Amino acid sequence: MSRILIIGGHGKIALLLAPLLAERGHEVTSVVRNPDHVIDVESAGATGVVADVETLSIADLADLFAGQDAIVWSAGAGGGSPQRTYAVDRDAAIRSMDAAERAGVDRYVMVSYFGAGPDHGVDPDDAFFAYAEAKAAADAHLRKSALSATILAPSALTLDEPTGRIDVGAAESASVPRADVAAVIADVLATPATIGRTIRFNSGDVPISDAIG
Repeated sequence: MSRILIIGGHGKIALLLAPLLAERGHEVTSVVRNPDHVIDVESAGATGVVADVETLSIADLADLFAGQDAIVWSAGAGGGSPQRTYAVDRDAAIRSMDAAERAGVDRYVMVSYFGAGPDHGVDPDDAFFAYAEAKAAADAHLRKSALSATILAPSALTLDEPTGRIDVGAAESASVPRADVAAVIADVLATPATIGRTIRFNSGDVPISDAIG
């Protein structure tokens, strides 16, 4: 059994991930900002912890992470102002990586997106630009860190039923059910061969465990 902490525990992917991890015998902690969301994450099989990662320092986050075996970043500002997007998707994410190192939590999984990177190609006038810039910076910081990290870059997210199958070789983004993204995270945490990799994926024809292995 491992102790796994999910940041952004009330997100759609996180609420699908928590029961998968719990079924595998892991002890899951889900961090939420809104106290009203604790009941939802606990219904999903996790222990709810109320904390606002946007405002926590590296030291505060390290205290939160102490004793965990892995961190999953599945949080996001969810649109809105560019300032908050940078504050959450870039700055808080980066602090969480530094905090994981400080706390001695080596394993870290980042949920990014298919087109993330310095060459994301999003126009500065596009409302998506701040998110693209924030994720590029956060992913770059993670790659430079000493953490045993995996970056997951799913394509457009849907609420379709899971298929259990993905395509990690596609050159262009398509779509993938959130439930399959959750399954990918669970398998990645159990697959040391994914450390140091960025895995971009759409829905596909290959079973998840085979595709990431």
